[in-house]
This record gives sequence, C-alpha cells and structure tokens, in this order.
Amino acid sequence: MRRVIVDTDTAGDDTQALALAVLSDRLSVEAVTVVAGNVRFDRQVENAKYTLSLVDAEDVPVYEGARRPLLKDHEHSTEIHGEGGLGGDLHPETGIDSAERFGPDEIVRRCRESPGEVTLLCIGPLTNLALAHAREESLPDLVDEVWVMGGAVNCRGNVTPAAEFNFWADPDAASRVIDAFEVTLVDWGLCLRTSLGTDALDAVADVDTDLAEFFLEVTKTVRARGEADGLDGITQPDGLTTALLAYPELRERVETYPVTVDEREGLTRGYTSVDVDGSTDEPAETHVVETADSERFTDVILSMLRDRDPDASVE
Repeated sequence: MRRVIVDTDTAGDDTQALALAVLSDRLSVEAVTVVAGNVRFDRQVENAKYTLSLVDAEDVPVYEGARRPLLKDHEHSTEIHGEGGLGGDLHPETGIDSAERFGPDEIVRRCRESPGEVTLLCIGPLTNLALAHAREESLPDLVDEVWVMGGAVNCRGNVTPAAEFNFWADPDAASRVIDAFEVTLVDWGLCLRTSLGTDALDAVADVDTDLAEFFLEVTKTVRARGEADGLDGITQPDGLTTALLAYPELRERVETYPVTVDEREGLTRGYTSVDVDGSTDEPAETHVVETADSERFTDVILSMLRDRDPDASVE
C-alpha cells in the first residue's frame, strides 16, 4: 500500500479524487494539505473535510497551506465548479477542526520522518510543494514519487489558450517544482482524451448511493457548461491522476521529456514547454502520461460510486 499526502484545492473533481484515494486499498491517505486555487480558501478546506466525512475518513488530518500563489494574483474558477466549489448549492460546515501545522511544514515533517516512503499527490496549484521545497532543499530526495495534475502538453489550455488552470494559477511554483522534482505529469490534454462520456454519466444517474448523488451535485456546473459548449461528457482531471497513481494497469504510454513552465506574466503565463524532440539539450526528467485506458478509468469511477470499491474494477 502506497502512503500518500494529497495536496488539493478542493472543488468538484478534487472531491472525487480524494474519495478515490481514501477508498482504494492501493493507497493510504495519511494527510491532506489545502492550497489556494479553485475557490475561496476556507471553502476548499471545508470541502475537503466534508468529502472525508462522506467516506468515513474524518480521522485524516487536514492541514491549511498557502492561501495565495507565491508571487502573482489569480482568479477562482467558480464558473466551472460553482460558487463554493461543490456545484453551487452545497456549502458544508463540518465543524471539524483543521490540524495545527502549516501544510508545507507538514509535508516536510512527514517526508523527513519517513524518507522515501511518502508519495505526494498534487491536484491543485503547486504553491505548497514549492514552499515545502524552500524549507527543505533535499525534499526531492526524501519523497517517494510526486504526481501532478497540471499543464497542457502540446494542446490548448483550459484557462487561457496557452495554459491549464493549476499551472496558470501559480506558474512560479509550477516552474520551481518541475525544475526540482522528478514529477509524473497528468496534463489537461490527457484528461480530455479520457473524459467520462454521456453513457457513463447516465450510468451514474442510475446509481442510488450517497456518493453518486454527491458526484452529480458537484459536477452539475461543469456538465451544464459542457453541454453548452457541445462537449460529449465531462473531464475528471484529479480523479484520473489519482487512478493512474493507484492503478498502473491504466497507464498505457508514459514518456520522459525535458519540461519547463513559463512563469512570466502575459499571454504565455503557465505555458508548459515539453521538448518531445530533444532540441533543447536539457535533461529529460518529467514523466508524461501520454495515453491511458479511458474505459477502465470509467469503470473505476462507477465502481467507487456504486459500491465504494474502486479496486473491484481492476482486480
């Protein structure tokens, strides 16, 4: 079982990723750290706690991290996730206390305590990890693996033509993390290629469970936006990243490239440069998941929502 810290800006797809990570026997979620990103920070914290309560994991500590990007301002994505992040109508107040330590400090503490044993699953902007690295320069040698949902590899972004939201929100942090760590990257383009189609969404609608109801609630804004844009289904970027970490069987092709992130303000803020031809002579250190089994990913999600057993679909 892989020990994991989940670093999240908890909105709709983050909740599904967190539920999947907790419910899979392949992963052991030891802590959650919250980072500025999708919606107001305090709402993200409550969203994480509420999701943990839905999967009977209230004992997993939630640490509050960076409340803003390292250097730049960013805008929230309420048009995608709804006001508050959970579809617009759900605003939980759990009454669960946050853990006392600052999120980046807790990442450092746990990795020092168990060198080489903790994987970081980063499904929001990378501010917390960049701050953790600033506190502990040897952190890249102390972690097991670093999985990141972010970037747009040779495709159009989802927040600007050049950039995906997580890398755009804090490009300085993304640049520093990609430079310092050996990252496995799940980008926006892969998420588009493995989206949940209308058949999958219809199947979820037929499932009578609290998790299926929660899924339909937190994805209603993005589903409505997709329908207006003529899209067939919805993406689940953070759930996909979690599934690919937990289930190597879903990874079809992973290649390693030199990758850099443009941290400059302007049209190319957050742009992900992936040197597939080796023209830069930079070292290839970022593992990019290029293709994945979309049908089995859909099965994982349905098994989780139906039976609280995502592992059943791959065993």
